Amino acid sequence: MKSAKNILQPEHRALKTAVLVLDECNTLSFASAVDPMRAANRLADRPAFDWDYVTATPEPAMLTSALQVPGIPLARLDHCDLMIVIAGFNLVRHATPGLLAGLRRIANTGATMAGIDGGPWLLAEAGLLDGHAATTHWEDLETFATRFPEVDVRPDRFTVSGNRLTSGGAIPAVEMMLHIIAARHGAGFAARVSGLFLYEGAPDPGKPQSRTGAPHRHSALTARANAIMQAALDDPLPLAEIAQALGTSPRTLQQQFRLRLNTTPQDHYLQLRLAEARRLVTDTDMALMDVALATGFTSQSSFARAFRTAHGLSARDLRQDRTQPTHH
Repeated sequence: MKSAKNILQPEHRALKTAVLVLDECNTLSFASAVDPMRAANRLADRPAFDWDYVTATPEPAMLTSALQVPGIPLARLDHCDLMIVIAGFNLVRHATPGLLAGLRRIANTGATMAGIDGGPWLLAEAGLLDGHAATTHWEDLETFATRFPEVDVRPDRFTVSGNRLTSGGAIPAVEMMLHIIAARHGAGFAARVSGLFLYEGAPDPGKPQSRTGAPHRHSALTARANAIMQAALDDPLPLAEIAQALGTSPRTLQQQFRLRLNTTPQDHYLQLRLAEARRLVTDTDMALMDVALATGFTSQSSFARAFRTAHGLSARDLRQDRTQPTHH
């Protein structure tokens, strides 16, 4: 194996990048990898990135939006400095022996390997994340950790572990790309790229993923409370215990949730549990009683009442009515 080159250091030479696009990947994940490179090239005095699109087969990749991306077949790719693997759904079908062998071959040239959304799963299947910290989308973290015990699985938005980078989804992928840009061209340049997208966050790889999708509304206190709640959906904690863990009082926590989120901590906690219950009902084949237990309900009847109130129909009816999902 050729020794890996550290791409996360100052360098003016264009970074030779291969963007491996798999069928059924999310269009936003694709754009999150490519558009920061395009923007960096626009702002730089010279090209910051030189990239090619790569596909698993000679056929173009078909994204979930029906957008087709033609590229170089992976079998014909010789080398690159950075390979970004973008995947979405049906990962088992995509993890063919040929694809996994191709990933290992490129990694053996010393290339840095990055994965976005389902990309980390394919890197792990190829054995390329063993001994590394890595993340994936929060829906798959538990399964990912069980499937790949040699990987240090973390709930972070994105991770950097040597010459392995992983992102849990599309927006963290923007942050991951900004991290690469900052390392190679400086924080000031990365901030200018960020400004083109009106993105004001900092690319912090240790920031945890959020299931609510609205972290900007939280205060520091409610964000920490939210993280505690998300970690204990199956065994809900009393408000007093959450407040004690945060070094505050239940009254202060109530006030902060009212002020920032216009709700109570108890109702916020319940909505997190019911959102997870809906996901388990629609995306898995778990027995409904197991879904109830996994989201902190000790009886089927209390789960049924809460689910119907929150979602307008019963869990059983929702599962019966579901069709094969179309992801966009």
